[in-house]
Amino acid sequence: MSKTTTTRYDVAEHLRTPEEMAAYLEACLEEADGDATCIAKALGDIARAKGMAQVAKDAGLSRESLYKALSGERSPDFDTILKVIGALGLKLHAEVPRGRSRTSTQRPSSRTAKRRAA
Repeated sequence: MSKTTTTRYDVAEHLRTPEEMAAYLEACLEEADGDATCIAKALGDIARAKGMAQVAKDAGLSRESLYKALSGERSPDFDTILKVIGALGLKLHAEVPRGRSRTSTQRPSSRTAKRRAA
């Protein structure tokens, strides 16, 4: 029987365009289920694809601190996340989850609140 040779898969080698990077981050945001370290790791993958030194410079951070923040071993500060996202040329956005009614997130009017209190 012959030996099978494998190589380590590195997603950063496959993130070539801004659209691919955005799609990867979007998928990670959906799959992370609130795990900030997972999001940090995804941002680290994208930063490595773009060049960690350039991303660090554009974010105003040292390369070493950027590697630590995006290692996926700890949860970085939100301001660091925002700086990195900006340096990567990406944007965050918010949307209502599928299946959730808009009215369920609205606050009651003051008239409705007064009637409930009475």
